[in-house]
Formats: sequence, structure tokens, C-alpha cells
Amino acid sequence: MLKPDATAVIVGGPRTPLIGPLSHVIGMKLASLGSKRKVLFFVAKFNREDMTALKDLLETGKIKPLVERTYPLTQIANAMRYLGTGHAQGKIVVMMG
Repeated sequence: MLKPDATAVIVGGPRTPLIGPLSHVIGMKLASLGSKRKVLFFVAKFNREDMTALKDLLETGKIKPLVERTYPLTQIANAMRYLGTGHAQGKIVVMMG
């Protein structure tokens, strides 16, 4: 639910075979036509300074990644199947060894 003059910022989204997450953005843009609502798509631009700051936050424990499930490499099909359900609440990790 958005206020009448709100802006929705989309970060990522479901992928489709031909245009990736753009189908989600296009659908949202079309849904906002005729209203004051805006839809923007955010794409991160990585740089060394930001990555160093993120590394420092991770190393000091100030932020922690949310790993929901881990799978051995032999179960990668199960990992991808679970990820495809859209129900993952954290990262899915495939262990390589």
C-alpha cells in the first residue's frame, strides 16, 4: 500500500527468461500510470571505498549476513529448486568442498 504521492523504489525482483527483473519494473510502471505515484529502479554502483567499508563492518561483526540454508554441492538442484519457490528469507549458500 502506498500513499497517493509515494515513490516505490525497486531493488531487484523476479527474473523472466527474456528481460530479467525488468518485467517487474515495467509492470509497476504501468500500474502507476495516471497517478502521482512514482516507480524507480535502483542499481548499486560498487566502488572500492564502499566495499572496504562493508568489509570492515563484516569483520567487526557490526553487520552479519542472514544465511537461511546451506547445501552441499551435490544438492545444488535442491538449493536452486528452493530458491525458485520465492520463499527464501535469507541467503542460500552452496558449499564447494
